Order: sequence, then C-alpha cells, then structure tokens
Amino acid sequence: MARRLFSAARALLPPVPAPTPAPVPASSSAVTEAAASLLPLLPCKRRKKLLKKLRSPRVAPIEPEADRRVPALDAVLDRDAAFRFLSRARSFMASLPPPHRIPLTEAGKLYRELGFPRGRSVSLAAARHPLLFHRTTVGSVPHLALTSLMCSLLEEERCIHDEVLPARVLAVRKLLMLTAHRRVPLAKLHHCRSVLGLPDDFRDRVRDFPDDFRIAVDPDGLHVLELAHWDPALAVSALERDFVVDERRVRRTFRFSFPHRRSMPLDAEEAERLDAATTFPLVSPYTNGALLRPWTPEAEKYRVGAVHEFLSLTLEKRALIHHVFEFKEELGLTRHMYESLRKQTRAFYLAGTEMNWAVFLREAYDDDGVLRDKDPLVRFNEKLQGYACMTDMDPRQSIADR
Repeated sequence: MARRLFSAARALLPPVPAPTPAPVPASSSAVTEAAASLLPLLPCKRRKKLLKKLRSPRVAPIEPEADRRVPALDAVLDRDAAFRFLSRARSFMASLPPPHRIPLTEAGKLYRELGFPRGRSVSLAAARHPLLFHRTTVGSVPHLALTSLMCSLLEEERCIHDEVLPARVLAVRKLLMLTAHRRVPLAKLHHCRSVLGLPDDFRDRVRDFPDDFRIAVDPDGLHVLELAHWDPALAVSALERDFVVDERRVRRTFRFSFPHRRSMPLDAEEAERLDAATTFPLVSPYTNGALLRPWTPEAEKYRVGAVHEFLSLTLEKRALIHHVFEFKEELGLTRHMYESLRKQTRAFYLAGTEMNWAVFLREAYDDDGVLRDKDPLVRFNEKLQGYACMTDMDPRQSIADR
C-alpha cells in the first residue's frame, strides 16, 4: 500500500525543472512530503505502515528542515537515479570485448553491475534507451548489446578522456598531496573514477607517468599509487586561490563558532565578530593533519578544508558521502563530519536521504542547479542523457548536429 501511495503521489506532483535536456522525475523530497500529507486520510494500520516507511533512513531526507532545502540541487540526485542503468551499463559493457554484448540470462544476474533493481527485468531497463541498447539473437540465444550509435559515442568518450588526461593526472597528484602519507590504494581510485572523471583503464595508464607516480605493492598484496615528488606549486587549495581574488566572499563562506564562558556576555553582533575573527586563517589541507590535536578548532578547520578541496577536484564539484569517506583514513576524516559540514551552510549543501546523501559545493552551482564551469566530460554526459531519452532519431541528422 505504501508503494501505491508513493506512486500516486509522484504522479500527482508537477515535474521539477532539470538543468539538462533530459527529463527528471519529481524530487524525492517532494514525493515524501506528498505521501506524508496523506497520513490523516488513512486507517490506523496503513498509517503506521506508511509512517514507518517515511521515518526509514532510506526515505528520510538528510536535511530535516524543509526551508533549507534546495530543490534544484535535489533534482540533480534524482537525475542520477533516473540514469543509473545508463551510467553503469555503458561502463560495464564497454569493458567487454567487441562486439560488446552479453547473454540476457547472465545480464539478469548482474543487477549491481548494470544498475537495475534486483528482481526486475534487464530487458525493460534497456528498452527505455532504444537508441543506445538493443536486444539481439546470437545462435538462438538472446543477447543485450550496444547499438552502433552507442559504440560511436563510446569512441567519442575515449577521445575526450585522452584530451583531458593531463588535467586528470594533475588532479590525482593534488589528491595524493592531500593524503597523510602521499599514497592511495588504486582500488579506491577505481571505485571513485566516475566522481573524479578518470577513465576506466586509469590503473593501467598511470604507468605512463613515471615522473608523477609510483606503484607499490603492500605486504597484503594491495596495489598502492604513490606520489613521486612533492610540487609546492600544486599545494595551493581552491580556497586560497579564491581568497586572493575575493577575500570578503571567502570570509563570509565559513563560520567556526568560538566557545566562550557565560561570564563573557556577548550579543549576537559581538558573537558574530568573534566568530569571524577566529574563522581565518583556515588550516591548509595540504598540511599534515595528523599533527593537529583532535577536537580542536584547528583540526575541524583542516577537515572542512580537506573536504572542500576534495570536492573541488571532482568532476561535478559534488560527491556521495561514501565516495568522500572512501578516503577517510587518507584525509583524516571522522564520523562527526556531518555536524561539521552542516554548520557550513554557505559552503556546502547536503542532499539526499540519511542512508545515501551527497555533498555539493554551493559556489559551483547557480540558482537553477546548473554547474557553472562544465568539464568536457560533463557536456558529453549531458549529450548522452539526451540520446537516452529519445526513442527515434532523424536519419538525415548526424550525431554532431545533435
């Protein structure tokens, strides 16, 4: 019954405007509010069942106050959920040898790798994108394969990765300089490759840059990427660069409360001045955070700055929290980061649910939820999503024209 109510509420809600040409379903937070409005109309048993679901971490928003939510940024996560099958299936099938196809019986078991709900049909998920995926028969065995259009788009994506590879190498070098021991397991970089904009074969390509990286093998057999040398010119954070350009804006972005005694009575204006005086200078994320005493203002400034710098190195200036905490040991993060990030409302925006939430850099997005500075790979993803929403294409129109 709860599923029916959620489906009915989603159907009644108007669609949320999306920053890309791809259609986006209604915001998940709006659907939750619509379902909650039906609670007084339900019988007792059904009301308890729906109320339990609304309080579940899978549904409860990470931002409890409705007036602090930004629907445009929430819609970005809804767009990612709508194209989960597209993003995962193209990466998985591109790793297969040509002609990039897999039997449907095997594809139906790979719901995690292909990004469709468990127990659902992979054929139905692929049928939503007829220009990119199609069903073919090889020796009376049905297969899931890529269309010729999708193969040409993947080739275009590989060319883009080749063009932006120097910038990606620079970002990985800065990420290694953020870590405590200047080393990161290659498996973590591969897991976060879509967030950082790395190609799927980046683990093999790092061997082409011996002046920048070294590959070591730990006693447990874990392959680790190490920084070859320290470059002081790269040890400048995005906040430090912005501070030189617009000092006033950067000072207003962060706020670190200074604890004071009750015997020191301060009104709101005096407390704000005291907080502004103790907010800067921020601790550079390129310093060794392990030398700072934990639970001190300096340690909190370091952790907040490290998260800000990590997000500035990502492709879309945002990341899911499990991607951020993939580097928990390397960046010295703690389990209290939620409270630290939530206090910096002018710098970060937290979207999603309590179980799976994301961190946005507010300054990187405009009021409509559109990324201000788009990487070539971001523009390609928007183009791919545009094709995913199409069911037919004029044969007289080329791919470049689209």
